[in-house]
Amino acid sequence: MSAASSPAQAPAAEARVRELAEFLWEQSPGHFGGALSKILVSAQTPGARYLDLRLSSYEPMAYVQSHVHDEKEQIYYFVDGEGLLELGRERQVVRGGSFVLIPPGVPHALHNTGLGNLVFLVVTTPTGPR
Repeated sequence: MSAASSPAQAPAAEARVRELAEFLWEQSPGHFGGALSKILVSAQTPGARYLDLRLSSYEPMAYVQSHVHDEKEQIYYFVDGEGLLELGRERQVVRGGSFVLIPPGVPHALHNTGLGNLVFLVVTTPTGPR
């Protein structure tokens, strides 16, 4: 096929380097006491279809209440601090270097039980309807 007869294609997504300072801290519903996130990649990011990437920082005593995602998978990768992660009825200490895959349907909550900020990355997929 020539270029003139090829089917219409969506424009290529732009790849570019971004800086953390470009993003504001947000406190999402169900997050309390200084449980903040910077939404780095989401369904609103040009070129992103399936991924959501956030940097989260929870102040001491901050937490997200127990919740469940019916279709979304999540990975939490802990960079610094320590906290208590609830997965269903189990509780486990997490700290810098810990990570967890949370499959769909698993209730989970997270509390900063440490003395400093609990800092972690959250990767979620898919971000919207399949």
